[in-house]
Amino acid sequence: MTSATAQRAEAPAWITLLLATACGMIVANLYYAQPLVGPIARALQLSPEIAGLIVTLIQIGYCAGLLLLVPLGDIVENRRLVLTLIGGCAAALLAAALASHASVFLIAGCAIGLCSVAVQVLVPFAAHLAPEHARGRAVGNVTSGLLMGIMLARPVSSVVSDLFGWHAIFAASAVAMVLLGVVLSRKLPQRRPAPGVNYIGMLGSMAHLLRTQPVLRRRALYQAAMFGVFSLFWTTTPLYLAGPAFHMSQTGIAVFALVGVTGAIAAPMAGRYADHGHSHQMTAIALALGAGSFLLSRIGAEGSLLSLLALTVAAIVLDFAVSSNLVIGQRAIFSLSDEHRSRLNGLYMAIFFVGGAIGSSVGAWAYARAGWPLASWIGFALPAIALLYFRTEPRQR
Repeated sequence: MTSATAQRAEAPAWITLLLATACGMIVANLYYAQPLVGPIARALQLSPEIAGLIVTLIQIGYCAGLLLLVPLGDIVENRRLVLTLIGGCAAALLAAALASHASVFLIAGCAIGLCSVAVQVLVPFAAHLAPEHARGRAVGNVTSGLLMGIMLARPVSSVVSDLFGWHAIFAASAVAMVLLGVVLSRKLPQRRPAPGVNYIGMLGSMAHLLRTQPVLRRRALYQAAMFGVFSLFWTTTPLYLAGPAFHMSQTGIAVFALVGVTGAIAAPMAGRYADHGHSHQMTAIALALGAGSFLLSRIGAEGSLLSLLALTVAAIVLDFAVSSNLVIGQRAIFSLSDEHRSRLNGLYMAIFFVGGAIGSSVGAWAYARAGWPLASWIGFALPAIALLYFRTEPRQR
């Protein structure tokens, strides 16, 4: 099973479900801390102005892994790489669960992000298994599992924290990673990339790809803006909902976060539209919806039922927009080169996760300084600027 053709022919039908489930379980580790920024910061004695580091360092670790570890998928047997990363993730989660000092938790958080890049070895794996005409749908289906993990992580984390304390979610996920590793070691097919460059040469080739692939640069910047406001929204809204305007418990915040799961339906839909040549139109819609969701969130007086309903609809619209733009971008970059797919994906994800890390920090800072009004205006501005930049993109034939 060394060639792409053989892999496509021999891949069992259930492999997509396995990949989607694994992606959801792994990527959730990046988001368990988002609704718990307040409780974790209080327990570890972090000030409100720097509480965003709890999320930001996880994302910085993820960015580092995207650049340094994900490209290994082009030269290292993929199943072995995934299992090694999952093992590291389980160890880091256990360290976070046992942490009683800020420095320990923050270092563990960075390691959680670093090892969770296993998910970005699995997404290109799905693209390798799919023929060209169905690649967008395959990536969309697997990405829908990834997005379900992102969106369910927040409510699950809130409920577990409410019942057992914030340490419990990290301990439970450590156990889940061990079990997932056992399943994947038995069920995930091997994928051996064709012999090519060594690790240093591979890293050097990434600068060349970034310089010579305008599609990669544009798609990464669009998603950096979208993921930046996604992180801003889900870092600040738990603080907003728990604050004096709404006085919500962690369980109430979990119910609110649960509505965002509906945004995951956008992933397979966007993939199908991209397969049929509608990527340009879908990108414009996604960026416009991303900006509009923050305007929608400002409807109604703070603390009113109308305000809560508007914020809820805004969460759904934003998650839908981010999901669509992600799948369209991945479909576009995976079509650039089969042999560079892991490197392209690593660059794409790293660039937009920098946007996510900045969004988390800026959101926490803006909320601490001026509350939701300032945070929401920043959230509106980034996709609006990305939409203006998108308008300069030449239409593809």
